Amino acid sequence: MDSAQHPHGVAAVAPADIGRVVALGASNLTLGFPAVVSSARAAWGPQVEVLAALGHGRSYGAHSRVAFRRLPSALESGLWPVLESRPQVATRGLVTDVGNDILYGFSAEQTLEWVEEAVRRLSRVTRDIVVTDLPLDGIRRLSNVRFLAFRSVLVPSCRLSLTQVLDRTERVSEGLAALAAAGGSRLVRPDPKWYGFDPVHFRRSSLRAAWRQILGIPPATLADGISRMEAIRFASVAARAPLVVRSRAVHSAAGCEATIGRASVDLLMAPAAEPDGQC
Repeated sequence: MDSAQHPHGVAAVAPADIGRVVALGASNLTLGFPAVVSSARAAWGPQVEVLAALGHGRSYGAHSRVAFRRLPSALESGLWPVLESRPQVATRGLVTDVGNDILYGFSAEQTLEWVEEAVRRLSRVTRDIVVTDLPLDGIRRLSNVRFLAFRSVLVPSCRLSLTQVLDRTERVSEGLAALAAAGGSRLVRPDPKWYGFDPVHFRRSSLRAAWRQILGIPPATLADGISRMEAIRFASVAARAPLVVRSRAVHSAAGCEATIGRASVDLLMAPAAEPDGQC
């Protein structure tokens, strides 16, 4: 298996060899980004890179707005040129948080077309791609009253009914399963235990377990590879879009370069620096 080749010429690698994680997502990825970084470090060492295109309410193919912040789509993210410029290493790709585009009024077909394009781009650098399914169980259990309450808070502009949202969600879920099967990706179906009253966002107490399962990391691994202060810094950065942040973790877990740029949240977690601590 390790010597197999991806159709695009990218070699398959054992999970223990992973040197980079590339994650696409929205709110769940933004809230769980510290858990993604710490889990990746614990499993694959402090040199692992984590590149992410994320942000609350992010769409895969359209501009989106949350409060006063406007985000370009994941497909327009600055992540892609950064990824192309990086040296090739064993990479695990994550395609998550697909459901926003349904509430933005896009069809199941359009949503799947954008996700398929994201998977196609990732497949240029890796055959190791994880696709997360939509939280169908929680959505199916919603009453109309609860649905209207969540719709008014999450996407006030949405005018779809619960029946319409459920129909599109089921069709996107079927499409994600077909897409994963066709491309040899791993499909992760969300555990209902990850959710509380909110049917689409992971409970904070479930973030680490959820992201370790999505990453494919056994529950019992090494100690976390990220300091508490660094976790706070990442959470703060993710909440302060518009930002483009490229941070390099040094041995003291300090030191980063942040620049105000495009209205996106593209985070690059580079390998630990040499012992001299230079970024």
